[in-house]
Amino acid sequence: MKKILLVDDEPNIIMSLEYTFKKNNFQVFIARDGQEALEILKTEQPDLIILDIMMPNVDGYATIEAVRKDEKLSNCKVIFLSAKNKESDIEKGMRLGANAYMTKPFSIKKLIEQVNELLQEHS
Repeated sequence: MKKILLVDDEPNIIMSLEYTFKKNNFQVFIARDGQEALEILKTEQPDLIILDIMMPNVDGYATIEAVRKDEKLSNCKVIFLSAKNKESDIEKGMRLGANAYMTKPFSIKKLIEQVNELLQEHS
């Protein structure tokens, strides 16, 4: 079973994504900010992380930097899912090591397609 870590401070987004990914046979972990995500990543190695940027405590940019420095997580795919939709935000996200960048509001269907595409490259 593929593992996915959802990192977002918006409860409605977390709930709908959790439901969707569980329905699609993923093991789902949830963090409400980057700090919580980094705690989970000490013990879990998800196949993919869906990461918001604007969050309390530790933002998405700092979170991905930590993920990319961790050898255990070198194969982990990261998708930024953010309301930050300026070209400069997207470029920064990709430069920091994201595999994909989707802007909110987003299509669940497109997100699932993106996740499956990234995980197929991986397997």
